[in-house]
Amino acid sequence: MAFFKTLDPSDIKTSTSYLNQLIDVLQESVSGSSTRRSYQVFVTSSQNPTTAVTYAVTGGLFQTVYDQDYTLATANPVFDMTIGLYASSSTTTGSTGYSVDASGKLLFSENTMMMREKVANYKEFAQMLLGDAEMQFSSPFTNPTSTDYIDEALFLAFKRLFARDKIKPESFATKFFTTGVVARDASGNPAAEPLYTNIDRTSTTGSTILSDVGAASAIEIAYGGQVGNIIDTSSTSQKVGLIFYDAGIVVLDAKKIISGSQFVSGVISAVTGSTTPSLTNQTIIGSGSFPGSNANATFIPDFMVSGSIDDIVTHFASCRFSSGSDTAITFQNITNINSTLAFCRATADEFNFSTNPTFTDDTGRIKVIDLGEEITQRSFVFVTSIGLYNAAGDLLAVAKLSRPVEKNDERDLTFRVRLDF
Repeated sequence: MAFFKTLDPSDIKTSTSYLNQLIDVLQESVSGSSTRRSYQVFVTSSQNPTTAVTYAVTGGLFQTVYDQDYTLATANPVFDMTIGLYASSSTTTGSTGYSVDASGKLLFSENTMMMREKVANYKEFAQMLLGDAEMQFSSPFTNPTSTDYIDEALFLAFKRLFARDKIKPESFATKFFTTGVVARDASGNPAAEPLYTNIDRTSTTGSTILSDVGAASAIEIAYGGQVGNIIDTSSTSQKVGLIFYDAGIVVLDAKKIISGSQFVSGVISAVTGSTTPSLTNQTIIGSGSFPGSNANATFIPDFMVSGSIDDIVTHFASCRFSSGSDTAITFQNITNINSTLAFCRATADEFNFSTNPTFTDDTGRIKVIDLGEEITQRSFVFVTSIGLYNAAGDLLAVAKLSRPVEKNDERDLTFRVRLDF
């Protein structure tokens, strides 16, 4: 049973605070095949002109990095990773066979892979972060030069569980390898094809730290919320991407964070090009030994155009973030806490009696007072709970005390009830 007291406006206060949580993503979480999940949602097929065999290639539009083996029930998705191409960039329009039909549909040659999906990815992020699917990202975000516009983007979209309400400015950093493995002969020329495998090999040199250091003093406001520039800490004047703090999304300029003109070699998914049975639905770039191959293929534009989204994302994840127990990505998040404080006051003459039937005997005498000692002994109770009701008398919240607190006519108590949301 309980007694009721109306709270005055002066008894209710509101406040706002925040919590920070440090997030560390290990290299092995990004590069590992068991902690990085791909989704086969895209299917394409074509007929090899040489063998007249129809091939099909399946792939996803993005991959998700988990904090542990994603098949485990306790695994948490940390961030999604994908790439995108700006529709009017030279990488997109320079593709062999590029055209636009009467309905505005982009058409590409058979030597490309998932080009419409790469463009669609870019437009989706532009719509969400810039407010217009046709707009182009740039780093720096304001006053960019002609070389600052992002044509080939790497997107890192952090999950709400880890980004929380926003990413704290000047807390983001990632260790990134700008160069791939290049085997060269004594003359400095690319070595033989079996040794020249950039796509699936991690470099041990050429790493740099990409960070938003200094962004707090120059934060801009975009359609998607606060945005800051990401710089290459080895050359602080070089802005290589953007970080949208409220959305928890990082946009990196591929041509600035990797050696895009570097020759590339390896096996990628394809519907034409290979006549070798062991390479069905695959082709080798950086080689002239197979139909459709390009012996002088580079990361940009060749790999970005010819590789599937899965091929490109897998290369970035497994090679550019390296593999090991070091930190690949780190940042602090911000959790905003809005609090309502209710000060429940019990003066000396209040709440010294209980309506619980066991508080008195059949004659109405308070059981805690000895017979005949009514003048010298005072009643007392123990407060165990505080309930908050609305004007209609509906119970909205209950606060339980960690231990009972004695209340008598010589004690004036104030209980502070805090509601966080």
